[in-house]
Amino acid sequence: MRAPGAASRTPPRRTLAVLTGGCLVLAALIVTAVTTLGGSHRTDEVASMDGHPVTREELLFHMRRLAPTVQNELRTEYHLRGTFTWNAPTGEGTALQRLETRALDEIRKDKTTFVLAKEQGLADSVDHADLAAERTKENEARALAVAAGRTVYGVTEFSPEEYYTHRLTELTTSLKARLGKDPDGPLNVTDTEVREAFDADPDAWSANATTYTYTRLVVQVPDGAAEDFATGLQSRVKAARHLKALTDEPDAELTTATYGGSGSTGLNTHDQDLVSVLGTIEPGQISAPVKGTGQITYYELDRRKTDGDKAFTEYAQRIRQSLVAEEFDAYLQRRADDTSMDVDASAMAAINAKDVQQ
Repeated sequence: MRAPGAASRTPPRRTLAVLTGGCLVLAALIVTAVTTLGGSHRTDEVASMDGHPVTREELLFHMRRLAPTVQNELRTEYHLRGTFTWNAPTGEGTALQRLETRALDEIRKDKTTFVLAKEQGLADSVDHADLAAERTKENEARALAVAAGRTVYGVTEFSPEEYYTHRLTELTTSLKARLGKDPDGPLNVTDTEVREAFDADPDAWSANATTYTYTRLVVQVPDGAAEDFATGLQSRVKAARHLKALTDEPDAELTTATYGGSGSTGLNTHDQDLVSVLGTIEPGQISAPVKGTGQITYYELDRRKTDGDKAFTEYAQRIRQSLVAEEFDAYLQRRADDTSMDVDASAMAAINAKDVQQ
């Protein structure tokens, strides 16, 4: 499917080589007319996506970004040993051809995001060269700010990869907000859908509204007896069935406490560790031993109580964001699947392993 208004471009790429004299001039005029009327063919173009050019530089940018990932995948899939070469045969083609395919898939998805952003007035261009110019301008502005002693948030200079990721993330966030704002928008999530998602798995959204009453046993480990002592203690805990039955354990401290549902976000390390243990056991169960410096700790969950209304209130916004993210991924994939990618085989064949390694 070609986007509405997209030009149909069929510039003659090979006929000029056999024309001479006045015919060559005529051919040049024809190419000029096709470029003017049919739009945007460029000499550095290796493919196009719904009329948007994909340049050689753009393709190599993505190939170099993906090279380490694809190389690791191929080593695992084909059990490659020794020095890796992009000319190695892998299935129906070479490793380099696998990398080219992955890069084109990445371009299709990412360029769809840029096209959406342009449609929504969030970006001025979808061209890779314009993005590179944006990076240069942004780096110059940051350098001037640093020189003037002003605060610069984030990096002081973006690498090409850093700026690409930064801009793509920025546009994705803006698109989620824009497309989910209106009631009839493609990413709109209703209050009913949020509630249904919560009710489908309330335990997953209950940390901020759950109170835990628990017993803790902390046992000091004698010097030089770590392994044997830990094994024996584990046997005694298992036999006792409840930690309160171990009040006579030597060098042990037995306490009971309540932790009241402030969740795992923004907690200190101790509270995060506590919630991660208590959240995985049921009332009456004893945790696995938690080994620390010179001591072993066991937790037994005595009671867990969750305030459902509080949990929904605490997590409704996060559930909404999660649903919007799912809707956006699906929407973006549908748009990407509907795009037409035309590839210049001869231009692709001109790319070699040395280009990727630069």
